[in-house]
Amino acid sequence: MPPSMARVVGDREKLRTGWTTGACATAAAKAATLALTTGEMPEEIEIKLPGKNERRVTFVLERCRLAPDGSCAEAVVVKDAGDDPDVTDGAHLTARVSWREEPGLLLENGPGVGRVTRPGLGLTVGGPAINATPRAMIESSVTEVHDPSERGLLVEISVPGGELMAEKTTNARLGIVGGISILGTTGIVRPFSTAAWAASVVQAVNVMSAQNIDTFVLSTGGLTEKAAMRLLPELEEVCFIEVGDFTGQAIRQAVKNGLRRGFFVGMAGKLAKLAAGVMMTHWTRSKVDNSVLARITREAGGSAGVVAEVEGANTARHAYEIWLREGLSEAPNILCERAAENLRAHVKSGSGEESLELHAIIIDFDTLKPTGASAGALEQTAWRGRP
Repeated sequence: MPPSMARVVGDREKLRTGWTTGACATAAAKAATLALTTGEMPEEIEIKLPGKNERRVTFVLERCRLAPDGSCAEAVVVKDAGDDPDVTDGAHLTARVSWREEPGLLLENGPGVGRVTRPGLGLTVGGPAINATPRAMIESSVTEVHDPSERGLLVEISVPGGELMAEKTTNARLGIVGGISILGTTGIVRPFSTAAWAASVVQAVNVMSAQNIDTFVLSTGGLTEKAAMRLLPELEEVCFIEVGDFTGQAIRQAVKNGLRRGFFVGMAGKLAKLAAGVMMTHWTRSKVDNSVLARITREAGGSAGVVAEVEGANTARHAYEIWLREGLSEAPNILCERAAENLRAHVKSGSGEESLELHAIIIDFDTLKPTGASAGALEQTAWRGRP
């Protein structure tokens, strides 16, 4: 039987959890070790998940085989990501275990698993893109079967098609080339995991700062990121971070890393929430405060009738379109200024630091071009992304 998948309550329905690449690679590695050391080729294998409870789960193997000469064994576990839209769902996590002359366990990446080329990931540059928790899981599970201090083992993790899967991730930007990363801190994939996204944002900031770059650009999605890249062509690609709804986590990590300058690039809805002091901008967790937009309209010189219209606007985009229609060109500037003020206040309240310079830029919906005071000031200011 495959390991049971729990169900977690989502916003609208119950969603099935899945298993990380790290957990699947661990199961494959243990099974291959068992085949190599005993000649037994199991149909399923049990591993221990990380954590205080030390939960044990059983994985069904796609295949497990021993080389005719007994020099190596290979096992495959097919990843089930549950209801998470994971690019590695269905991937064949493959472990090839062989003997080595030196004692100890050597963990390597095979085809489809990336190699690290940049610092900042907490992994050795030049080594396999296998994170700390999966590495520890593999070593612990293999040792349950065989003590590598007595006779050494080489464990090679590969993923057929991993190079193509990696093209749908940010691996290349982070300096991981040749395939996917072997990830996971709990062994379990939780659907649409906010924790996973937040962790990836923190990791992106770490990688960028490790390149001795002091300027970062946060965007909420692909369109705003492309607009930001057009605006800031002198910056390296690694400086651009698709932050989603985790603006607060990103700027707090930037402070920890001693970065000096940051830009938030977004459309009206996200900027309106930041202008209201909301750092978690997901649509299900916060709503646009039309009263903030109405006050901005009044400050920009809008008539009482226009202010009332904005206060009753369906969306922030609707309010933005009213500003354009009425020629209230100062309104986007004020919106950006309020958002930047709150970003700076968030940094100060969290750390007491005021050394991080923060700007906000609004992107026009139709032209996807930046507008607002910060954008104009930036275009007239010469600066570099490196100190």
